[in-house]
Amino acid sequence: MEEKVILTQGGVYLVKLDPEKASDIGKIRPVVILTAQTILDVTPPIIFTCPLSSRSYTEFNSLHVELAPRDNLEVISYALTEHCQSISIKRMIYPRLAQLTKKELFLILDKLQRMVGL
Repeated sequence: MEEKVILTQGGVYLVKLDPEKASDIGKIRPVVILTAQTILDVTPPIIFTCPLSSRSYTEFNSLHVELAPRDNLEVISYALTEHCQSISIKRMIYPRLAQLTKKELFLILDKLQRMVGL
């Protein structure tokens, strides 16, 4: 019997982002799930995510959120809001690596809103 995986908003999971195109971020990398929990509770086929990187570039500092290591997220990471995207849950690699705090999740969502002019 297959065990049901429970996804969490603010959860950090590995995903397969290949194939990458042009300046897209690719390879297997951690992402933060941004989809609202009420939607995750019904196991949607597509979720909205923010990829993480161990590097942040000065010209993008205003868009990135620094995240401290915890659980299985082993290095300082940066949420790259300019690369947020919807992905199929079939790209997910389980189990969850870490869980962000509500404050960290708010910072990511706030930068994303600023990026789109809200």
